Order: sequence, then C-alpha cells, then structure tokens
Amino acid sequence: MPGLRWLQMTDDEIDEFLGHGGTGVLSFSTNAEDSPASIPVSYGYNAGDTIFYFRLSVPPDSRKTDLVDTKVTFVTYDETDEGWRSIVATGRLDDLEEMPYESSAIQGMWAIQMPRVDIFEQPRDEVTFHDFCLAPETLTGRKEVQAES
Repeated sequence: MPGLRWLQMTDDEIDEFLGHGGTGVLSFSTNAEDSPASIPVSYGYNAGDTIFYFRLSVPPDSRKTDLVDTKVTFVTYDETDEGWRSIVATGRLDDLEEMPYESSAIQGMWAIQMPRVDIFEQPRDEVTFHDFCLAPETLTGRKEVQAES
C-alpha cells in the first residue's frame, strides 16, 4: 500500500490494544510434514502480568489433547481509527487446572473479560472446556502509520 509503513508498538500500546480480551487465532506446532493446527479463539488478557487466557473446548477424542503441550503462536489484529494493529505472542500453554488456586495466573483470571463465543454444534453446557494461560516468551506488536511524503 503506497504511503503506508509499519512500526513496532510500545508495551503500553500493546496493552491498550489488547484491552481485557477479544478474539484471535491460536496456532499449535505440529511436525514438519503437517500444517500448524490453527483455531479461532476468544481470549482474556491481564496486562499487569502480561498473560493471555484461553478457554478451549477439548473433547476427549480431539487432536487438541495432544497439541496443547506443543509451542503455540497467538495472533490478534484489527483496524482501528489510527490504522491496522497486530499482535503476535509465542510460547507454551499452561493448564490452569494444574495450578494452585493461590497462583498469580489463577488470580489474574479475575481481571479479564473473555468474550463468550458460541460456535459449537451442541449446547455449550455439553461441551468440555479447559482453561489455559500463555505467559508469552515473545510478544510483539506492529502498527500502521502514514509515511511522510
């Protein structure tokens, strides 16, 4: 696009863009022969601890059961009044069911607002969900800016 360029976002800009939650795509690593497994997700974000939260449906026979232990990449983006913004976070998911109630990750869930999205073929109360968090190994943001003439 002529007249446009991209700049890295500051930590404060990243936190502001992510807010308390939204939607994005979570991609799981697979072997070199397969494409990554990518799923649309809603997320919560705790800026104070720089932690993402996900509530994933994990049916017993699901491929996700094996994938949640692999490295992940999470991407969210949107067009704002100031132009396009995108965030990329990488790392490993931690299962919140395995953490003590007093942990900062569990306590941090109280600070988020995870959008509820119903995309399931059966009633939501019949779907098995697990809560996970991602304390990113890397977290980057890019923003669109108008290039000076």
